[in-house]
Amino acid sequence: MRPQIVLFGDSITEQSYRLGGWGAALADTYTRKADILNRGYGGYNTRWALFLLHHLFPLDAPTPPVAVTIFFGANDAALLGRTSERQHVPLEEYKENLRKMIQHFKKCSPSVLVLLITPPPIDEAGRFEYARSLYGDKAMQLPERTNEVAGEYAKQCVELAEELGLPSVNLWSKMQETEGWQRKFLSDGLHLTPDGNAIVYQEVIKVFNETSLSAAKMPADVPHHSIIDGQKPEKAFQLQCPAI
Repeated sequence: MRPQIVLFGDSITEQSYRLGGWGAALADTYTRKADILNRGYGGYNTRWALFLLHHLFPLDAPTPPVAVTIFFGANDAALLGRTSERQHVPLEEYKENLRKMIQHFKKCSPSVLVLLITPPPIDEAGRFEYARSLYGDKAMQLPERTNEVAGEYAKQCVELAEELGLPSVNLWSKMQETEGWQRKFLSDGLHLTPDGNAIVYQEVIKVFNETSLSAAKMPADVPHHSIIDGQKPEKAFQLQCPAI
């Protein structure tokens, strides 16, 4: 059975299987090496995601994941008193919710690689423009998210990773290193363009390549067709598929 790598997060993870998505790119990279499981839930914050842990990742699962990406914070950082306030999670609770997720995954498998990904930056003008395209004059007058607040959540995410000795991707900082990041990486001020997805993929695969999860070093699940003898095909399967 192939190893499983789980992508756990909100809509940015849920949408990652779309054309040009970072999850789809990972699935392609790990073809015949590992199964990339998308467990992204649009609109979810860390508080709501905690309810899913035992349902999605039971402690007695016979094959726990070898790696998990935890990619929350964009919804937690929604502002109180604005249109998305029901998604808001206070900063300290956000950090502790991430800690609880990590603890759960480590209970599932002490050797699991947990990679934390911060929320992306927010293009406030882009969010307003998107809202206007949907609701016209009824659109929000004040931003429901700000880049400054998203940065505070990103900081907590990175600090927790450092505290626990885990790898992290500071997407909030990484994207803002590029001039014009607002339009280049974000489609609606929050969700990712193909270029934004490419950044996530590049940063995630960089972490995986520094571990035993490098796709190039992982064995394929079954023999490559080129080594199968047309006259005695069973020879190629004896080691990898002994039950055949």
